[in-house]
Amino acid sequence: FEEIVRRIGDDPERDGLAKTPERAAKAMQFLTHGYDLDPADILRSALFQDEYRQMVIVKDIEIYSLCEHHLLPFFGKAHVAYIPNGHIVGLSKIPRVVDAFARRLQVQERLTTQIRDCIQETLNPLGVAVVVEARHLCMLMRGIQKQNSVATTSAFTGSFEDEKTRSEFIRLITANLS
Repeated sequence: FEEIVRRIGDDPERDGLAKTPERAAKAMQFLTHGYDLDPADILRSALFQDEYRQMVIVKDIEIYSLCEHHLLPFFGKAHVAYIPNGHIVGLSKIPRVVDAFARRLQVQERLTTQIRDCIQETLNPLGVAVVVEARHLCMLMRGIQKQNSVATTSAFTGSFEDEKTRSEFIRLITANLS
């Protein structure tokens, strides 16, 4: 980080920048701590047998990630659902899985499918649905500079590949039920 400061034409020794390389390194470690987490282990830590077989949704999960192409943040929300098949998981584990994948150098498309695949492979539910909506600073403050653009990605398995089930999921994540 000291070299970056030098290359952009500033003095890494000046008062305001003297500790910046160390702070930036610590920030980067925090922003990418997902590499130290095993998302499947997170799910397995709170897996319970249960015969509930209806849709379980955790929506509006805040996400913060770094674009692997520019090392700039993207942020937004994820909506995750699954239909249990003999096992349920503690609800807080779903946002933890989202964070474990988001806190890595990422692209939104891969983030979406990693969340889906982890839940499908670990819980073996009847289906999984994931929708991620995010704003990318690489699009907002550089490049195309479109301030109101939002990228939306989705990934589905099993029961959610059926139009009726998928439509119910979409209706529920867009509804204001509170």
